[in-house]
Amino acid sequence: MTPAAVLRTVKVLHTVAWAALVLVIAMVPVAAWRGDFGQAAVFAAIMFVEIAVLAANGMKCPLTTIAGRYTDDRRDNFDIYLPLWLATYNKRIFGTLFVLGLAFAALRWFTR
Repeated sequence: MTPAAVLRTVKVLHTVAWAALVLVIAMVPVAAWRGDFGQAAVFAAIMFVEIAVLAANGMKCPLTTIAGRYTDDRRDNFDIYLPLWLATYNKRIFGTLFVLGLAFAALRWFTR
């Protein structure tokens, strides 16, 4: 495969993984709203594993490191098919949503 083809493949994989994790973040409060706290805990645990992976990798996805081998571009979205503004603020936006989802799940848990 050419470097451009490898980069496209990594970007597709990274985008699919990102979308799956966004879904996991969204499912924490959804599961809590339904009263399924076990499922909410599983979704939260998946995110905590992702956070640990990011922390162990200098707060970067390992796919970013791989993509970096195939381009000199270092814009915030060089490694993923997201708009630049979303890639730039991704951790802030979805980190905040995750914390809010956890807070909502905790509130539902303690007031059930």
